[in-house]
Amino acid sequence: MFHMANGKVIPLSFYRLLFGVLLAISASSQPIDEYEVKAAFLYNFAKFVEWPALTFKNSRDPLRICVMGQNPFGRALVDEIGGKTIAGRPLVYSDVSDASRVADCQILFIASSERKRLPSLFALLPRTGVLTVGETEGFASQGGIVNLKLEGGRVRLEIDVEAAGQAHLRISAKVLNLAEIVGARPKP
Repeated sequence: MFHMANGKVIPLSFYRLLFGVLLAISASSQPIDEYEVKAAFLYNFAKFVEWPALTFKNSRDPLRICVMGQNPFGRALVDEIGGKTIAGRPLVYSDVSDASRVADCQILFIASSERKRLPSLFALLPRTGVLTVGETEGFASQGGIVNLKLEGGRVRLEIDVEAAGQAHLRISAKVLNLAEIVGARPKP
């Protein structure tokens, strides 16, 4: 276990997991880029978030990771999740063009190309079962759940736990401990 400066204790196993993800990315022959790291975060969110039971029709339904707007990932996201399963559910990638098409998405990455439409998008998105992830300034404070922001050349997490609760999503404390929290922290 490691103690952070703010007194939080983070288990060594979580650091091993994150280190493994970053090591796998850095072992590739190409230089690490921001979107390879963000793709790895999206994959790991699928492991560390619990969705409401009614999110899936049956135990074999896929967990769908969707991208809205101009896809900044190239092949990085498809390569990251391709052929993988979580809790027996295959991970599937989809592009979506508008809010009416996100009902089947469990993780929705809203690209920075959609920043001007955020308020109207949040008004149209389903209220439960969709983990919204973005990359624009103020994303989490405007109604999104997770913001992947770039600070000092590193991807940092910003999470609105109130928005996650309203979507009936449970984000693991392991993830919350690594994030800057926007809104009130949930009670244990």
